Amino acid sequence: MSKARGSLVYSTDSGAHCPGCRRRKADCVCADKSRLRSTSGIIVSRETKGRKGAGATLITGLPLSDADLKVLAKHLKTSCGVGGSVKDGIVELQGDQRDKVLDLLELQGFKGKRSGG
Repeated sequence: MSKARGSLVYSTDSGAHCPGCRRRKADCVCADKSRLRSTSGIIVSRETKGRKGAGATLITGLPLSDADLKVLAKHLKTSCGVGGSVKDGIVELQGDQRDKVLDLLELQGFKGKRSGG
């Protein structure tokens, strides 16, 4: 791999490379930092789009790494008694759990805002 500023043309390393730091995706150092620099705040919203009318609670803007997001999501799921997942830095919980989630996040030291009606 050359040290030129241009785009990566060819590499004998296996796997995909990050366009930001030009390291292998597994060794990327810029992915988690971009999420940590988010200044938009924590938003707790409800969404039904693409879910056949079933609502889901979305938590965006958490300044945590992927591993910490999974731990927090597990805590929120067990506390609310629902299922859910973490996708692209967004925690998704089944059902309308906005009030419970805001209270639980406050206990964890995060200040979030409720979005939607």
